[in-house]
Amino acid sequence: MNPLIKTLAAVAACTVLATAVLAQSTVVPIDNEPAPKLIVEPPLPGPMAGGVVFIPYRVENLRILPVGGSAARNVSPRLGHLHVTVDDLPWAWADYGQSNTIILVGMPGGQHKVLIEVVDPEGNVFTKQTMTFHTPDKKVQP
Repeated sequence: MNPLIKTLAAVAACTVLATAVLAQSTVVPIDNEPAPKLIVEPPLPGPMAGGVVFIPYRVENLRILPVGGSAARNVSPRLGHLHVTVDDLPWAWADYGQSNTIILVGMPGGQHKVLIEVVDPEGNVFTKQTMTFHTPDKKVQP
């Protein structure tokens, strides 16, 4: 084998080995990571007059990524996504967007409840919070 090819192969092997060792030394075992935390702010008051609800939130100790299934259960740092349910409807949606804002459009006037759940890649709930708010009746334009 050509000496240049041997040298390049050795450098490549060392790079892969060093990367693996470095990655193992910088990743905290999943059991030692702090629990995910959800912080939800009240909806922004201005847009609610038009039936649009902006609910700011942030998640700590978890990366929101479009990854699912049991293979992602032990990835560190921890992965997950949100499940959002409005007014106790029998369905919810999954949010993988990392937008830090839930936006609800066309909300009718009245009292509403939004359940926000932080879940693991398999849908098991880490933590949750319910936000209750009142949207004003839309003004009828003459």
